[in-house]
Amino acid sequence: MATPSAQYSVTLRVELPHGGVLSKVTAAISRAGGAIVAVDTVEASGDSTVREITVECTSPQHRGEVITAVQAVRQARVLEITDRTFEVHRGGKLHTGLNHPIKTRDDLSMAYTPGVARVCMAIAENRQKAFKYTIKGNTVAVVSDGTAVLGLGDIGPEAAMPVMEGKAMLFKEFADVDAFPICLATKDVDEIVETVKRISPTFGGINLEDISSPRCFEIEQRLVEELDIPVFHDDQHGTAIVTLAALINACRLTGRRLSDLSVCMVGAGAAGVAVAKILMQAGVTRIVACDRFGAIHREREDYVAGKMNAPKRWLAENTNPECRAGKPSDVIEGTDLFIGLSGPGIISARDLQKMNPEPFVFAMANPEPEVRPEEAAPYVRVMATGRSDYPNQINNVLAFPGVFRGALDVRAERITDEMKLAAARGIAEVVGDDELDEDYIVPSVFNRDVVHAVAEAVAQEALRSGTARATTPPEARRPAAVA
Repeated sequence: MATPSAQYSVTLRVELPHGGVLSKVTAAISRAGGAIVAVDTVEASGDSTVREITVECTSPQHRGEVITAVQAVRQARVLEITDRTFEVHRGGKLHTGLNHPIKTRDDLSMAYTPGVARVCMAIAENRQKAFKYTIKGNTVAVVSDGTAVLGLGDIGPEAAMPVMEGKAMLFKEFADVDAFPICLATKDVDEIVETVKRISPTFGGINLEDISSPRCFEIEQRLVEELDIPVFHDDQHGTAIVTLAALINACRLTGRRLSDLSVCMVGAGAAGVAVAKILMQAGVTRIVACDRFGAIHREREDYVAGKMNAPKRWLAENTNPECRAGKPSDVIEGTDLFIGLSGPGIISARDLQKMNPEPFVFAMANPEPEVRPEEAAPYVRVMATGRSDYPNQINNVLAFPGVFRGALDVRAERITDEMKLAAARGIAEVVGDDELDEDYIVPSVFNRDVVHAVAEAVAQEALRSGTARATTPPEARRPAAVA
């Protein structure tokens, strides 16, 4: 049975007469399977008390069952029902603020006309000064067309906004980067590229998000080539960086080398291609990638016929040199690492017995992984998923805030492959030798050391390679550590 979760929590405002009715309500909630988080008194009168009862449920349907159970209690009158998740989003999750309040005539004359004209002219003479004297130096555009939002698919730009706002929240919370959601009412590649180029003077970086494959590859590549600020498709590279970090530590834990691993990967979309590339750059030489038709290779019918899309053609030409064919359950035999970037039920626990001894399984499909950790446990040395309720969560938030923080700190022109590798090593190194364990190969997303480690690694690599326009990193604007 699913575990009650905050995402399905509800607050019930209930009027109850005195004399034991509250205990009947809480018992009804418990019988319905709800988990009571809090019971607060709102108002007390002579004959009754108004209470707010917060309950976590397992699904929208289960939430309805809990509400019905409370409504069925005699003498309990439900006054108001609040979906707590929707309340978090009411009015949006972001707002703007001021670095310098306007309180006097002098404030106004410096922040706006006439004083602002001098700053404008300085930037007109040297556009690089925009990084110092405008929000550009610490601002990222989170850009989406709403075509591949979470696991929801093509839901449109308006429906994508809550996710992009959430992304902006994570930028601010973890790296003190000011990010703004930009959801575009077009799916046309040329229009997306042109729009981002036109708004780019405002931003120090572009984070592409939830754009469907294979269009996302062309959009990112063209923007990287045509802009002089970092462009980063998080669905690709955020996933790839954290996957490599987890693998580095799994090898560190077990004394293996990346170059010795044989990998079976399921999922040939944006994340799959990026994961394959970064693993190969890190030293992995044997990868068999699969899509819904099976293993990808140069002899497969759609490749030979020229019908395979460009990202999968890259996989066919650069992985699986032995042209192994078959379903994931076939090609998983004799491998050391399974990477799942697809959906539930792709492999079974029995399939894991075909792998080499003490394998690694990174089953990252959300909300249901390719194989459930409880079923995989007898056959696996190290297990990782994309979920927060299991150990070893491979979560992009470990990567993208620090990657952009580091890139912005040194005004990097782009985010290179070497910077991504440095970010992965930075994440991995946060887990100390005395902490490393089968259930702890990646740090918690709430570990405030992660963003500092990633930002430092990215900035130093940018400086080393000449990608940076600043000679030394400035004092980073980073939130204080939370106790």
